[in-house]
Amino acid sequence: MSALTPISPIAFVSQAGASEVQQWISALQAAMPEERILPCEQLDADQLAQCRVAIVANPDPAQLKRMPNLLWVHSVWAGVERLVADLGQSDLQLTRLVDPRLAATMAEAVLAWTLYLHRDMPLYARRQREHHWEAQPYVLPEQRRVSLLGLGALGEAAAAALRQARFAVNGWSRSAREAEGVQTFHGPAGLAQMLAQTDILVCLLPLTAETRGLIDAAHLAMLPPQAQLINFARGPIIDDAALKAALDAGQLRHAVLDVFAVEPLPPAAWPWSHPAVTVLPHCSAPTDRQTASAIVAANIRRYRHSGEIAANVDLRRGY
Repeated sequence: MSALTPISPIAFVSQAGASEVQQWISALQAAMPEERILPCEQLDADQLAQCRVAIVANPDPAQLKRMPNLLWVHSVWAGVERLVADLGQSDLQLTRLVDPRLAATMAEAVLAWTLYLHRDMPLYARRQREHHWEAQPYVLPEQRRVSLLGLGALGEAAAAALRQARFAVNGWSRSAREAEGVQTFHGPAGLAQMLAQTDILVCLLPLTAETRGLIDAAHLAMLPPQAQLINFARGPIIDDAALKAALDAGQLRHAVLDVFAVEPLPPAAWPWSHPAVTVLPHCSAPTDRQTASAIVAANIRRYRHSGEIAANVDLRRGY
């Protein structure tokens, strides 16, 4: 017997605009034409009661509560910390997107913006504005130590791209992990050791209770003078006031920030005008609808066939 009856609808739940919601539904429907995928708002009470599966993108938790028999929530995003917080103590199974295309896109972004800092592009842009002609001494990639906070799928892909570009690569994780060609560290003591030998720090960690505010004033002070920073994870992982203070003091040379505690970044926020900050609009690794939809479709077909739920999020840990 199948785990999900063919006539049972799948709700798509999102707080995005109508156009984006329709684009997602179209992509998902194309990937699994045997299903009926409908916006949650269009389902009546009987259909909501039939729903066992919901596909979500930044959902309103109140919408999920309208489905009394819901078993499984499949996100089309890799980051699910907000959803985990909204669900709280829940028996729901939760799946976040694990997409090799997303990992490749993130690795490309990490390499691109590491090269941006490695080749002193912020400095040359400033010198151009000042009409100042002066070349910086060249530093070999092998002499530049790039440290990754997070060695999951994204971190491993980023490490491989950096190694191919000949950078010396460090990596830190909460518990011990190994990655080919990477000097690895773990735990609080390992974090301190890694920071002390870092030229460019790249944050790829999930946001959890343990990582919120992890990179605070004390940890920033462990970095060598004039180290640089890239945050492609979540804004609250880095203490905002401590980051500004380190940049103001020249302790940090430059920061590339793609994520913020409040998004879009408010017009009056300090990073916009800080001379040592590059602001990006959360664009480092956008989800590809086609590959994401294919992965969701495969997981749902497996569930129909065997009842297996591809849950990969521990609600207690937050990721």
